[in-house]
Amino acid sequence: MVQVQQGLRHPDDPEPVESTKLVAARLLAGVGAFLSPFVGGAVPAVIALMLARQAEADIRASEGFLLGASRLPAVRRTAWTALGVAGAVVVAALLVWVLGLARASGGPSYGGDVAL
Repeated sequence: MVQVQQGLRHPDDPEPVESTKLVAARLLAGVGAFLSPFVGGAVPAVIALMLARQAEADIRASEGFLLGASRLPAVRRTAWTALGVAGAVVVAALLVWVLGLARASGGPSYGGDVAL
């Protein structure tokens, strides 16, 4: 069994770098937050959540060579906020539509030239 000492690295080991999946997830979460009032932010936010989950698994498996674990909660919060705003916009639009239907239901269902 090979025993690895903490703190000592082989000279050929690469330098630790930030996870590129995390960078993409952060960018997509920001785009999702920006577009969420127009409901178009839901798709990038969902993709950001999926990438954040993959980035977390990669960071854990990399044994310290991938950085960015401290940024994962912020990316997830931003993506969930974008989904929440997009969901609230959809609910508000449905509410306006249902109220419009309710207002129109009190009127006659036939033309105005029909004699009663």
